[in-house]
Amino acid sequence: MVKETIRVYARVKPLGRRQQAGIYSVDNDEKSLSSLEIIVPRDLADGFVNNKRESYKFKFQKIFDQEAKQDVVFDTVAKPVAECVLAGYNGTIFAYGQTGSGKTFTITGGAERYSDRGIIPRTLSYIFDQLQKDSSKVYTTHVSYLEIYNECGYDLLDSRHEASRLEDMPKVTIMEDPDQNIHLKNLSLQQATNEEEALNLLFLGDTNRMIAETPMNQASTRSHCIFTIHISSKEPGSATIRHSKLHLVDLAGSERVAKTGVGGHLLTEAKYINLSLHYLEQVIIALAEKNRSHIPYRNSMMTSVLRDSLGGNCMTTMIATLSIDKRNIDESISTCRFAQRVALIKNEAVLNEEIDPRLMIVQLKKEIQELKDELALVTGKQRTSELSQEELLQLDELIEAFLEDNDPDSILDVGVDMRKIKYCFVHLKVFLLNIAEAGEEELKKLKELLQQRDNEISILYEEKNNIWV
Repeated sequence: MVKETIRVYARVKPLGRRQQAGIYSVDNDEKSLSSLEIIVPRDLADGFVNNKRESYKFKFQKIFDQEAKQDVVFDTVAKPVAECVLAGYNGTIFAYGQTGSGKTFTITGGAERYSDRGIIPRTLSYIFDQLQKDSSKVYTTHVSYLEIYNECGYDLLDSRHEASRLEDMPKVTIMEDPDQNIHLKNLSLQQATNEEEALNLLFLGDTNRMIAETPMNQASTRSHCIFTIHISSKEPGSATIRHSKLHLVDLAGSERVAKTGVGGHLLTEAKYINLSLHYLEQVIIALAEKNRSHIPYRNSMMTSVLRDSLGGNCMTTMIATLSIDKRNIDESISTCRFAQRVALIKNEAVLNEEIDPRLMIVQLKKEIQELKDELALVTGKQRTSELSQEELLQLDELIEAFLEDNDPDSILDVGVDMRKIKYCFVHLKVFLLNIAEAGEEELKKLKELLQQRDNEISILYEEKNNIWV
């Protein structure tokens, strides 16, 4: 069991041409947590006397500034989680931040250059590279891609996506078993035997994502997406199987509805996005409180799916993406505050091992046969599951002789064969039951005889009294 708090990182997005830089400073101390200070410039419109807070400081595991490369982010954030998943633990990496702050670029990456690959493709490459190197186990890998759009779940790897409207697609629904484990109905698990197959599935899912143009971002992702890598491993000849999964989560943008500057169906999308993120925040706040008994996971689909990742059996990491320009300072501060609450949550990751029942049956049958062979070697006889007719007759004679022997110290010796011992016990039990039944019959006859004698005495007594009268 590995017990630790959720690791929280921050990444600052490079500024665009027309954006005015906000004032911030990064202190990446290798020995301790890194700190980010954001300065809110004094607004003259608020008057000469301004009591508003001007400086905000936040602590992170590490802060990636504007120049940080994708490979550095992967090595620091995702690689340790991927290693744990390969060892049999569950893992989750999720990006949180406002629209246009670089979440999708961090998680999925850019399409223009190979070096712009994000955490998902780099993780797939790393995992399959490690699986090829490890010949001591047999590995099976599957992937799934879930989209949560307007609080409804959809399978991004469903082949009908291109031919059907979203409303006509089968919805992914949540089912809960008696042990409170979450199962997703209508979410397909696609097997990927190599990196190329896994990447093709990722590209297929990305093509089917809900994307729209908003004033905040030209290609804004309008849904929460969870790309999951499922890994099963087993050593040859062993009955123990390890199951682990890695959730790679790209959340939709978090910002106030008024700031999106949208209307119609985009406004509806923004409301659903904010509502689900609000429920996520409620869960985070509840988990951070030590004495809280109820955690509201069921309020939204996303928090239900990520139940294990938040305060459960999982190694979880968060990346807070920040857009540090003057217009978005307040949103960046809000994202950092959320990240600080996430950092308080403790998870207990457990090694996910189980016994394969089919292999266990084969192993037990083999063990039984070996024991039979050993017994035959010691006794000089090949033992069958049933006693032979000759052995049964011999046992009947031994039991009869034992019962007729008046010596209280006599013993019934049938050896160490459990089949013979069980037969003797059954035989003796039947014998005792027959004696008890015979005794009850004899007692019944004696009672009837006694009643008959009582009746005769009563008659004689009455006759005697009549004579005297």
